[in-house]
Amino acid sequence: MCNTHPKIQHKDKDAHDLEHKSWNRRSFLQAMGIAGSGSIMLGSNLVSASAPSPLSSAIADAESDKILILIRLAGGNDGLSTVIPIEQYDAYANARPNIYIPESKVLKLTNEFGVPSYMQSLEAMWGEGQFKAVHGVGYENQSLSHFTGSDIFANTELDPPNPFIRENTGWMGRHFEDCFPDYLMNPPEAPAAIQIGQFGSLVFQGEETNYAFVTSNIDQLEQIAETGENYALDPSLFDNCMYSDQLRFLRGVANTTYEYSGKIHAAYERGKNLDCGIEYQNNYFAKQLAVVARLIKGNLGTKVYMISMSGFDTHGNQPLVHERLMTNLSVAINDFYKDLACTDQDEKVLSMTFSEFGRRIYENGSNGTDHGKAAPTLFFGSGLNGSAFVGDHPSLEDPDGRGNLEYTMDFRDLYGTVLAEWLCVPVEKVEQHLLGKTYVPVNLGFGCSGMDFPDIVYSDGKPDLPGPPDGDGGTDPTNPQLENAVVHKPYYPTDGNPHIHLEMPFTAHVDIQLYNILGQNLGTIYNAMTTEGTQEINIRERIPVNLATGKYIYRISVKNQKMSKSVMVA
Repeated sequence: MCNTHPKIQHKDKDAHDLEHKSWNRRSFLQAMGIAGSGSIMLGSNLVSASAPSPLSSAIADAESDKILILIRLAGGNDGLSTVIPIEQYDAYANARPNIYIPESKVLKLTNEFGVPSYMQSLEAMWGEGQFKAVHGVGYENQSLSHFTGSDIFANTELDPPNPFIRENTGWMGRHFEDCFPDYLMNPPEAPAAIQIGQFGSLVFQGEETNYAFVTSNIDQLEQIAETGENYALDPSLFDNCMYSDQLRFLRGVANTTYEYSGKIHAAYERGKNLDCGIEYQNNYFAKQLAVVARLIKGNLGTKVYMISMSGFDTHGNQPLVHERLMTNLSVAINDFYKDLACTDQDEKVLSMTFSEFGRRIYENGSNGTDHGKAAPTLFFGSGLNGSAFVGDHPSLEDPDGRGNLEYTMDFRDLYGTVLAEWLCVPVEKVEQHLLGKTYVPVNLGFGCSGMDFPDIVYSDGKPDLPGPPDGDGGTDPTNPQLENAVVHKPYYPTDGNPHIHLEMPFTAHVDIQLYNILGQNLGTIYNAMTTEGTQEINIRERIPVNLATGKYIYRISVKNQKMSKSVMVA
């Protein structure tokens, strides 16, 4: 056997290296925080960095008790080394004469599809109905750039009006912004999301802030979970330090600022009492899941976690690298769900993988594969109510001119299904969070919206997968709160004075207060019965104090609704 497509073996190495430099540089810049590299961030300002302040009580999260784990496979996971199309095996092996997985090492889960035998830890989960793989996930005109591809999977924007100005909010950030309209003044009791990674992901970015509690690595999260502190304050650490007193003071301030650390520590300690004796492997990915499991068992209250595994940019030596990565993933995922099962919490936790793109069909000249398009998304959890391969696998016989698999499943349909059917977000809101994408549900074995699922191909020998319950847990699309929402936003006319544009869909009493970023109330901007229609409110004219240049927060109270946004004063 030989490679019959030598012209598409190699990517332009200079361009690839240049992109990695740019990618790493941006990651570094975004990672800079209160203490530089390795800092911990919650949002993008002092107010949103803390847990509930004395000014306010926590917002009750109206969602269900479901939890979502987002697993990023950073670098571009090779789908054909993850899910092997047995019916297209000859074409697969011919395209990869040096790196294909022999049939003897394919674990056949159905007659049509299998996984490498080194992922055998998933076999038990398959048998217990806890594993689904969705074929051909991607989008039209898919980017093969690490940077752009990651952004698109985070912000769901496929066709920006200006290619140089892309959407700067993420699908989960938009969801949390809707859940917590008063977040800047009144954040929830527990972190809305926790991310283990180098910088705040665009996935959790809203217009006002990033909604994830971010640690740069698992060691930092473990330290916070074990001690309730971000920075150690042992006096011996500051011996022979010229500015020891000042440094120790700054670290102490940081520890008290990030009050969520105490919440995480308390949950971690509660979870310690529910140890089920699962011995996680000693690798980075397994350690992340071990900590997440303990926080879940300790009832932290966080709805979404993001963990990651790097190393999937397999341009060379792919067989050994990919085997190590997917072995670690399979073993850790299996241990994670066994851990949760012993406390009967496995059914409320759904995990899904994502990557910025897949790899090409054909191997390159370095025993690897280059950037490609479609790839499978893996789902794990008892809430799937059955194992299956979902959708149509792309044809290996009909690639594009560069040897790419074409997508057969829009990634946004999976995001939408997770939001609407797992987290029980109203369909109208789901479409808003996906920037207007029409909701097309995918039957993954769970349902909350009450909508019917379109016909879709399954390969599992069990054609009758459970559909959604008859409206149980669903939401009423005619809910007046969805149609009669108060709209507000800051704007800056030509005179330079900041204004608030307020749109009232009904008559009600409106109160607007102004705060500085330390949470101090500076006075009342507006307090009056307001009729249906629009109001343009000049902040400088109405506030009783002189405002220095800088960032402020206004808070609107209407009936039982509270909303807050930041505003700049020049």
